[in-house]
Amino acid sequence: MLLLSGCQWAVLDPKGPIGLQERSIIITATVLMLLVVGPVIALILIFAWRYRASNEKADYRPDWSHSNRIEAVVWLIPCFIIAALGVITWRSSHSLDPYRPLDSQVKPIRIDAVALDWKWLFIYPDEKVATVNQVAFPANVPVEFHITSATVMNAFFIPQLGSQIYAMAGMQTQLHLLANEPGTYQGLSSNYSGEGFSGMTFKAIALPRQGFAAWVAQVKAAHQTLGAEAYEQLARPSENNPVAYYSQVQPSLFADIVARKAVPLAVLGAGPAGPHIRVRALAGARTLQVSLLKDTGSPATRSN
Repeated sequence: MLLLSGCQWAVLDPKGPIGLQERSIIITATVLMLLVVGPVIALILIFAWRYRASNEKADYRPDWSHSNRIEAVVWLIPCFIIAALGVITWRSSHSLDPYRPLDSQVKPIRIDAVALDWKWLFIYPDEKVATVNQVAFPANVPVEFHITSATVMNAFFIPQLGSQIYAMAGMQTQLHLLANEPGTYQGLSSNYSGEGFSGMTFKAIALPRQGFAAWVAQVKAAHQTLGAEAYEQLARPSENNPVAYYSQVQPSLFADIVARKAVPLAVLGAGPAGPHIRVRALAGARTLQVSLLKDTGSPATRSN
């Protein structure tokens, strides 16, 4: 218990309807499996004590080989548990479908999430702003996430709100969540994606309606904007990135990332003082641009 005292029980402390349903499934499945595990552990202890070498009163039956009662218990209880888990799995697979919109009278807010090396980019298409490693939304308002990756496979996960889902390059997945109360919740990539993976976390902030409006105004007051060139710089591999705000964002950026039109610049090199090779696939053309940067930083470019 001392070793477990430092653990955060985020999944068992949900703050949204999806997380609450998933916690209920975890507890129900655990209790059902304990119907087998509990008696087995108890019988091991009982048998070890009853049939110990010093107990001369225990029955000795060398010819015993079969019991219909034991066979019934051994087979019927696991069958019941498997059937119950099957029903729960079938129902929850449909009710908790991440693509299924949440039942609410409130219009959902859309947020586009992009997994980069090693950070998260969040684009608000309606507000026309973007952030890095921080996502905010109103409490008690459904959030419709559209998720993709501009690099290797990742997994988008806010444990207290529920439902991990993968982020994959060249396609988009969807996830619908809702926070029942204001608060700051930990978000992360739950799929290993390289050396900077451990720092690929973000804060998910649920705010009151007025607080969210003030947050959007704060982001719109930022000096940085996110266009093609700024995105190219942002998409370069980096670790433990601070929170960043972009007051404007290129309208088609998320669609371009999904369609692989906005391909991050890959920078390969031996070290800060050595030559570097930049490789970039130009959008919409069968062109490969290769630049050799010498120590002076001036490129020699060749296109084929």
